[in-house]
Amino acid sequence: MIYEQIDRNKRKTYLIFFIFFLILAALGSFIGTYFFDNIYSGIVIAVIIAVVYTLITYFQSTSIVMQMNGAKKLNSAKDAPDLWHIVEDLTMVADIPMPEIYIIDDPSPNAFATGRDPEHSAVAVTSGLYKMMNREELEGVLAHEISHVRNYDIRVSTISVALSSAIILICSIIGNAYRWWIPMSDDDRDNNNSGAIRAVLWLVGLIFAIIGPMIATLVQMAISRNREYLADVSGAELTRNPQGLINALEKLEQSTKPMKRVDDASAALYIDDPNKKKHFAGLFDTHPPLDKRIEALKKTFQ
Repeated sequence: MIYEQIDRNKRKTYLIFFIFFLILAALGSFIGTYFFDNIYSGIVIAVIIAVVYTLITYFQSTSIVMQMNGAKKLNSAKDAPDLWHIVEDLTMVADIPMPEIYIIDDPSPNAFATGRDPEHSAVAVTSGLYKMMNREELEGVLAHEISHVRNYDIRVSTISVALSSAIILICSIIGNAYRWWIPMSDDDRDNNNSGAIRAVLWLVGLIFAIIGPMIATLVQMAISRNREYLADVSGAELTRNPQGLINALEKLEQSTKPMKRVDDASAALYIDDPNKKKHFAGLFDTHPPLDKRIEALKKTFQ
């Protein structure tokens, strides 16, 4: 089952590329039509921005994501012996290279994994989680994150974060362009119909600049929700102690304190929603409900 999921996650990478580049093509079409009077020029510009941004993020994902979230790297086991040795033991069991370990100075309990593959991965925990969890629970949380690494979830997540950020960047550029410049040629001023058309295009583009990031975020959320259940089961199998993760998830469920500093593009990486926001019908939640994850673990192992 695990290796089948790994293969599915690798294939899912291509699907993510396709969905996000459809959004980019739509944004590029508007940019080209409205600003350059050439639809293809806009698409090329949008795709180039996205490709460059994604490649930079993909190959520098660990440092970029850690900086976004204010994480500090542990240099040796002396910095946090129990945390270091738990990760070391779990990676030996999972048969993957030792990831880099980071701590985020934040009282809200949370953790995440990132990187482009097991050879270039990292895990991070907040100081709040480190203090709140006992060794058994901490092991359960870290096993969950190590499972994301082993299952190649981190590659899928890294690409989705990069492309989502690129789309948000392009939409921001469009928004700033609208703020300072509403292009209207002399011919347009002399032609009421043409002027009206361009005014409508301006409004449509403004609306799309707003909903573009929302669409990108929704794709990220769907990816995040689907991968959490598998990482829970995989993590429990790594430790051979599902109760540790169950207890940890129950503590996370009781915590209502949001993190002080959260980068929205990487919020879906965390084991629990760092913003602690619950939306209508769960449509915009980045994570499946903790009570359902706990129930799924109990049904699987008890």
